[in-house]
Amino acid sequence: MPAETIGKLALLVAVLVPALSLAQDAPRLQPDAAIRCDACDGWNGAREPFRVFGNTYYVGVAGLSAVLIASDDGLILLDGGLPQSAPLIDRNIRSLGFRTDKIRLIVNSHAHFDHAGGIAALQRASGAAVAASSAGARALERGEPVADDPQYGFGRKSTGFPAVARVREVADGETLRIGELALTAHHTPGHTPGSTTWTWRSCEGARCLDLVYADSLNAVSSPEFRFTDHPKLVEGFRRSIAKVQGLPCDILLSVHPEFSNLDKKLRLRREGVQPDPFVDAKACRAYAEAASRSLERRIAQER
Repeated sequence: MPAETIGKLALLVAVLVPALSLAQDAPRLQPDAAIRCDACDGWNGAREPFRVFGNTYYVGVAGLSAVLIASDDGLILLDGGLPQSAPLIDRNIRSLGFRTDKIRLIVNSHAHFDHAGGIAALQRASGAAVAASSAGARALERGEPVADDPQYGFGRKSTGFPAVARVREVADGETLRIGELALTAHHTPGHTPGSTTWTWRSCEGARCLDLVYADSLNAVSSPEFRFTDHPKLVEGFRRSIAKVQGLPCDILLSVHPEFSNLDKKLRLRREGVQPDPFVDAKACRAYAEAASRSLERRIAQER
Protein backbone atom coordinates (compact mmCIF):
# COMPACT_ATOMS: atom_id res chain seq x y z
CA MET A 1 0.00 0.00 0.00
CA PRO A 2 1.45 3.41 -0.93
CA ALA A 3 2.79 5.50 1.90
CA GLU A 4 0.40 8.34 0.96
CA THR A 5 -2.62 6.02 1.31
CA ILE A 6 -1.36 4.73 4.66
CA GLY A 7 -0.98 8.30 5.85
CA LYS A 8 -4.55 9.16 4.84
CA LEU A 9 -5.89 6.06 6.59
CA ALA A 10 -3.98 6.93 9.75
CA LEU A 11 -5.44 10.44 9.67
CA LEU A 12 -8.95 9.05 9.19
CA VAL A 13 -8.51 6.69 12.14
CA ALA A 14 -7.17 9.55 14.27
CA VAL A 15 -10.32 11.55 13.56
CA LEU A 16 -12.92 8.77 13.72
CA VAL A 17 -11.79 6.84 16.80
CA PRO A 18 -12.16 9.75 19.27
CA ALA A 19 -15.51 10.67 17.67
CA LEU A 20 -16.78 7.09 18.00
CA SER A 21 -15.56 6.97 21.58
CA LEU A 22 -17.45 10.17 22.40
CA ALA A 23 -20.58 8.82 20.72
CA GLN A 24 -20.37 5.64 22.80
CA ASP A 25 -19.84 7.65 25.99
CA ALA A 26 -22.72 10.04 25.33
CA PRO A 27 -25.97 9.25 27.12
CA ARG A 28 -28.63 8.07 24.69
CA LEU A 29 -31.69 9.94 25.82
CA GLN A 30 -34.97 8.94 24.20
CA PRO A 31 -37.50 11.71 24.87
CA ASP A 32 -41.19 11.08 25.35
CA ALA A 33 -43.85 12.73 23.21
CA ALA A 34 -44.11 16.48 23.68
CA ILE A 35 -46.94 18.01 25.66
CA ARG A 36 -48.77 20.92 24.07
CA CYS A 37 -50.09 23.84 26.13
CA ASP A 38 -50.45 27.58 25.68
CA ALA A 39 -47.32 28.33 27.73
CA CYS A 40 -45.24 25.30 26.75
CA ASP A 41 -43.26 26.80 23.86
CA GLY A 42 -42.26 29.82 25.92
CA TRP A 43 -41.39 27.74 28.96
CA ASN A 44 -39.29 25.37 26.87
CA GLY A 45 -37.11 27.97 25.19
CA ALA A 46 -33.38 27.32 25.25
CA ARG A 47 -31.30 28.77 28.08
CA GLU A 48 -27.54 28.63 28.46
CA PRO A 49 -26.57 26.62 31.55
CA PHE A 50 -24.44 28.34 34.17
CA ARG A 51 -22.80 27.84 37.54
CA VAL A 52 -24.93 29.20 40.36
CA PHE A 53 -22.40 28.68 43.15
CA GLY A 54 -19.78 26.05 43.92
CA ASN A 55 -20.92 22.67 42.63
CA THR A 56 -24.47 23.87 41.79
CA TYR A 57 -25.52 24.60 38.20
CA TYR A 58 -28.68 25.75 36.43
CA VAL A 59 -29.38 23.31 33.57
CA GLY A 60 -33.04 24.02 32.93
CA VAL A 61 -34.87 25.77 30.13
CA ALA A 62 -36.13 29.33 29.76
CA GLY A 63 -39.16 29.09 32.02
CA LEU A 64 -38.74 25.80 33.90
CA SER A 65 -35.89 25.21 36.30
CA ALA A 66 -33.69 22.16 36.55
CA VAL A 67 -30.70 22.21 38.89
CA LEU A 68 -27.61 20.01 38.88
CA ILE A 69 -25.43 19.34 41.93
CA ALA A 70 -22.10 17.75 41.05
CA SER A 71 -19.54 15.59 42.82
CA ASP A 72 -16.93 12.99 41.93
CA ASP A 73 -19.33 10.33 43.25
CA GLY A 74 -22.13 11.30 40.87
CA LEU A 75 -24.70 13.96 40.09
CA ILE A 76 -28.05 14.96 41.57
CA LEU A 77 -30.71 16.52 39.32
CA LEU A 78 -33.66 18.49 40.65
CA ASP A 79 -36.69 18.43 38.31
CA GLY A 80 -37.05 17.54 34.63
CA GLY A 81 -39.29 20.17 33.05
CA LEU A 82 -41.65 19.12 30.24
CA PRO A 83 -41.12 15.90 28.25
CA GLN A 84 -39.66 18.06 25.48
CA SER A 85 -37.32 19.72 28.01
CA ALA A 86 -35.39 16.48 28.61
CA PRO A 87 -33.17 16.74 25.49
CA LEU A 88 -32.35 20.38 26.32
CA ILE A 89 -31.50 19.50 29.92
CA ASP A 90 -29.37 16.60 28.65
CA ARG A 91 -27.55 18.94 26.26
CA ASN A 92 -27.01 21.56 28.97
CA ILE A 93 -25.54 18.98 31.34
CA ARG A 94 -23.10 17.75 28.67
CA SER A 95 -22.16 21.29 27.60
CA LEU A 96 -20.94 21.91 31.14
CA GLY A 97 -18.63 18.91 30.86
CA PHE A 98 -20.78 16.45 32.82
CA ARG A 99 -22.48 13.25 31.66
CA THR A 100 -26.16 12.55 32.04
CA ASP A 101 -25.43 8.89 32.72
CA LYS A 102 -23.56 9.98 35.85
CA ILE A 103 -26.79 11.24 37.44
CA ARG A 104 -27.38 9.03 40.47
CA LEU A 105 -30.47 10.73 41.89
CA ILE A 106 -33.36 12.74 40.43
CA VAL A 107 -35.74 14.51 42.80
CA ASN A 108 -39.00 16.33 42.07
CA SER A 109 -40.51 19.51 43.46
CA HIS A 110 -44.07 18.64 42.51
CA ALA A 111 -45.71 16.21 40.11
CA HIS A 112 -47.17 18.47 37.44
CA PHE A 113 -46.39 17.99 33.76
CA ASP A 114 -44.19 21.09 33.58
CA HIS A 115 -41.77 19.93 36.30
CA ALA A 116 -42.07 16.13 36.15
CA GLY A 117 -42.67 15.58 32.44
CA GLY A 118 -39.01 15.00 31.54
CA ILE A 119 -38.09 12.84 34.52
CA ALA A 120 -39.01 9.48 32.94
CA ALA A 121 -36.71 10.04 29.95
CA LEU A 122 -33.88 11.35 32.13
CA GLN A 123 -34.26 8.35 34.43
CA ARG A 124 -34.03 5.95 31.48
CA ALA A 125 -30.92 7.72 30.14
CA SER A 126 -29.13 7.77 33.48
CA GLY A 127 -30.43 4.81 35.44
CA ALA A 128 -30.84 7.21 38.36
CA ALA A 129 -33.01 6.64 41.39
CA VAL A 130 -35.99 9.00 41.59
CA ALA A 131 -37.28 10.39 44.89
CA ALA A 132 -40.26 12.48 45.98
CA SER A 133 -42.64 12.90 48.89
CA SER A 134 -45.24 10.19 49.44
CA ALA A 135 -48.01 12.03 47.54
CA GLY A 136 -45.49 13.12 44.93
CA ALA A 137 -44.29 9.56 44.42
CA ARG A 138 -47.85 8.33 43.88
CA ALA A 139 -48.46 11.04 41.29
CA LEU A 140 -45.16 10.37 39.48
CA GLU A 141 -45.92 6.66 39.23
CA ARG A 142 -49.48 7.38 38.01
CA GLY A 143 -48.33 9.99 35.51
CA GLU A 144 -50.95 12.48 36.70
CA PRO A 145 -51.80 14.55 39.79
CA VAL A 146 -53.42 12.79 42.74
CA ALA A 147 -57.13 13.32 43.41
CA ASP A 148 -56.65 15.90 46.19
CA ASP A 149 -54.44 18.13 44.03
CA PRO A 150 -56.14 21.53 43.50
CA GLN A 151 -55.52 21.14 39.75
CA TYR A 152 -56.82 17.57 39.48
CA GLY A 153 -60.10 18.86 38.04
CA PHE A 154 -58.41 19.87 34.80
CA GLY A 155 -58.40 16.15 33.91
CA ARG A 156 -55.69 13.73 32.83
CA LYS A 157 -55.81 14.95 29.24
CA SER A 158 -54.60 18.36 30.42
CA THR A 159 -52.40 17.32 33.33
CA GLY A 160 -50.97 13.87 32.48
CA PHE A 161 -47.26 13.23 31.87
CA PRO A 162 -45.00 10.20 31.30
CA ALA A 163 -45.18 7.93 34.34
CA VAL A 164 -41.98 7.35 36.31
CA ALA A 165 -40.99 3.89 37.53
CA ARG A 166 -39.85 2.94 41.03
CA VAL A 167 -40.07 6.24 42.88
CA ARG A 168 -38.62 6.29 46.38
CA GLU A 169 -40.73 8.03 49.03
CA VAL A 170 -38.86 10.64 51.08
CA ALA A 171 -39.95 11.73 54.55
CA ASP A 172 -40.16 15.34 55.65
CA GLY A 173 -36.71 16.37 56.87
CA GLU A 174 -35.00 13.31 55.40
CA THR A 175 -31.54 13.81 53.89
CA LEU A 176 -30.54 11.90 50.76
CA ARG A 177 -26.83 11.34 50.11
CA ILE A 178 -24.75 10.68 47.01
CA GLY A 179 -21.18 10.46 48.20
CA GLU A 180 -20.36 13.83 49.75
CA LEU A 181 -23.61 15.42 48.52
CA ALA A 182 -26.42 15.83 51.06
CA LEU A 183 -29.86 16.98 49.91
CA THR A 184 -32.68 17.52 52.43
CA ALA A 185 -36.41 17.31 51.70
CA HIS A 186 -38.86 19.76 53.27
CA HIS A 187 -42.50 18.92 52.60
CA THR A 188 -44.31 22.12 51.64
CA PRO A 189 -47.81 20.99 50.57
CA GLY A 190 -50.32 23.48 49.22
CA HIS A 191 -49.70 23.99 45.53
CA THR A 192 -49.89 20.19 45.38
CA PRO A 193 -50.26 17.63 48.20
CA GLY A 194 -46.74 16.37 47.50
CA SER A 195 -44.92 19.67 47.04
CA THR A 196 -41.35 19.54 48.34
CA THR A 197 -38.69 22.19 48.83
CA TRP A 198 -35.08 20.98 48.77
CA THR A 199 -32.01 22.38 50.54
CA TRP A 200 -28.26 21.72 50.45
CA ARG A 201 -24.91 23.43 50.95
CA SER A 202 -22.42 24.31 48.26
CA CYS A 203 -18.90 25.56 48.81
CA GLU A 204 -16.32 27.63 46.95
CA GLY A 205 -13.10 27.08 48.81
CA ALA A 206 -13.75 27.81 52.47
CA ARG A 207 -16.98 29.70 51.75
CA CYS A 208 -20.09 27.54 52.08
CA LEU A 209 -23.64 28.74 51.48
CA ASP A 210 -27.14 27.37 52.07
CA LEU A 211 -29.11 26.87 48.85
CA VAL A 212 -32.87 26.48 48.65
CA TYR A 213 -34.81 25.08 45.69
CA ALA A 214 -38.25 26.34 46.66
CA ASP A 215 -41.34 24.72 45.27
CA SER A 216 -44.25 26.81 44.04
CA LEU A 217 -46.32 28.38 46.81
CA ASN A 218 -49.03 29.60 44.42
CA ALA A 219 -52.69 28.87 45.17
CA VAL A 220 -53.59 27.75 41.64
CA SER A 221 -56.48 25.39 40.94
CA SER A 222 -58.99 24.13 38.43
CA PRO A 223 -62.06 26.41 38.11
CA GLU A 224 -64.38 24.47 40.41
CA PHE A 225 -61.88 24.06 43.28
CA ARG A 226 -62.30 26.32 46.32
CA PHE A 227 -59.52 26.48 48.90
CA THR A 228 -62.05 27.65 51.49
CA ASP A 229 -63.80 24.28 51.17
CA HIS A 230 -60.59 22.62 52.41
CA PRO A 231 -59.57 24.29 55.69
CA LYS A 232 -56.93 21.66 56.50
CA LEU A 233 -55.28 22.27 53.14
CA VAL A 234 -55.22 26.02 53.81
CA GLU A 235 -53.80 25.45 57.28
CA GLY A 236 -51.08 23.23 55.81
CA PHE A 237 -50.41 25.76 53.04
CA ARG A 238 -49.79 28.47 55.63
CA ARG A 239 -47.40 26.18 57.51
CA SER A 240 -45.54 25.47 54.26
CA ILE A 241 -45.11 29.18 53.59
CA ALA A 242 -43.81 29.71 57.10
CA LYS A 243 -41.42 26.77 56.69
CA VAL A 244 -39.87 28.24 53.54
CA GLN A 245 -39.64 31.64 55.24
CA GLY A 246 -37.64 30.13 58.11
CA LEU A 247 -35.14 28.07 56.12
CA PRO A 248 -31.41 28.92 56.19
CA CYS A 249 -31.25 30.56 52.78
CA ASP A 250 -28.28 32.30 51.17
CA ILE A 251 -29.32 31.56 47.58
CA LEU A 252 -32.91 31.00 46.45
CA LEU A 253 -33.74 29.04 43.30
CA SER A 254 -37.35 28.44 42.31
CA VAL A 255 -39.21 26.01 40.08
CA HIS A 256 -40.10 28.79 37.65
CA PRO A 257 -37.05 31.06 37.29
CA GLU A 258 -39.09 34.27 37.36
CA PHE A 259 -40.32 33.47 40.88
CA SER A 260 -36.81 34.23 42.15
CA ASN A 261 -35.90 36.94 39.59
CA LEU A 262 -33.29 34.74 37.93
CA ASP A 263 -32.99 36.80 34.73
CA LYS A 264 -32.42 40.04 36.64
CA LYS A 265 -29.80 38.39 38.83
CA LEU A 266 -28.03 36.95 35.79
CA ARG A 267 -27.99 40.34 34.07
CA LEU A 268 -26.55 42.03 37.15
CA ARG A 269 -23.94 39.30 37.53
CA ARG A 270 -22.86 39.68 33.89
CA GLU A 271 -22.59 43.42 34.41
CA GLY A 272 -20.14 42.71 37.21
CA VAL A 273 -22.37 43.98 40.00
CA GLN A 274 -20.95 43.10 43.43
CA PRO A 275 -21.72 41.46 45.74
CA ASP A 276 -23.07 38.51 43.77
CA PRO A 277 -26.79 39.23 43.11
CA PHE A 278 -27.65 35.54 43.62
CA VAL A 279 -26.54 35.72 47.26
CA ASP A 280 -29.43 37.21 49.22
CA ALA A 281 -30.20 36.04 52.75
CA LYS A 282 -33.60 37.76 52.57
CA ALA A 283 -34.76 36.05 49.37
CA CYS A 284 -36.66 33.16 50.99
CA ARG A 285 -38.45 35.52 53.36
CA ALA A 286 -39.49 37.78 50.48
CA TYR A 287 -40.65 34.78 48.44
CA ALA A 288 -42.73 33.46 51.34
CA GLU A 289 -44.24 36.83 52.18
CA ALA A 290 -45.37 37.31 48.57
CA ALA A 291 -46.90 33.80 48.61
CA SER A 292 -48.72 34.54 51.85
CA ARG A 293 -50.27 37.68 50.41
CA SER A 294 -51.33 35.78 47.29
CA LEU A 295 -52.94 32.98 49.30
CA GLU A 296 -54.87 35.40 51.52
CA ARG A 297 -56.11 37.28 48.46
CA ARG A 298 -57.37 34.02 46.96
CA ILE A 299 -59.19 33.13 50.19
CA ALA A 300 -60.73 36.60 50.42
CA GLN A 301 -61.94 36.38 46.83
CA GLU A 302 -63.60 33.01 47.46
CA ARG A 303 -65.43 34.39 50.48
